[in-house]
Amino acid sequence: MCPAIDLRTLSGTTVRAIPPLRAFLRYIRSQVDARRRKPHDHFLSALVAVEESGGRLNTDELVAMVFLLLIAGHETTVNLIGNGMLTLLQHPHQMAPLRDAPAGVDTAVEELLRYAGPLDMATERFAREDITLGDITIAMDAVVYAVLASANRDDGQFNQPNRLDLTRQPNRHVAFGQGIHFCLGAPLARLEGQDAIRWRKGLVLRGVTRLPVTFERRL
Repeated sequence: MCPAIDLRTLSGTTVRAIPPLRAFLRYIRSQVDARRRKPHDHFLSALVAVEESGGRLNTDELVAMVFLLLIAGHETTVNLIGNGMLTLLQHPHQMAPLRDAPAGVDTAVEELLRYAGPLDMATERFAREDITLGDITIAMDAVVYAVLASANRDDGQFNQPNRLDLTRQPNRHVAFGQGIHFCLGAPLARLEGQDAIRWRKGLVLRGVTRLPVTFERRL
């Protein structure tokens, strides 16, 4: 069992985030209840149906699952694509060869995950016993955060780690974690990162089937 976290040790930003977070969780719970009363043809209704047909998901588990899918399945991928595009625009000399040889996009995505990944650090871990790493001793029950962004710039693991190299191989980054904590959605995230614009088929008119864009309002 994890030890309780003293709210007095949290930053002001974290404390201010607690009320809207609770409100959002209440909203998810209301959606779960609504889908019980009136199912729709989407994923949340499918999760509710699994519970009602004898599965193991209770209401709290459904809320936790939706929250997890939103953060781990949406926010991270959105940030991977956004960070990746910004990085490519900042390194046009590397973007041009990729445009000419798009077959190398899988290797490029791995480097973008390393160089400008969507997560700075992993979720908290708790030491099960006293452990010493180098000259630092971590006490049992202490909260530990693994800084993935730092690990992905480790000069002991990567040659010229602060240089973007879309052809880098091997590339043993930890953007998806490692071991038993490796991200289950990694294959999907990689595919989404490689997704290309799809064009409509036809001999006369030329247009894309879908063009995701984000509008930024500037004052």
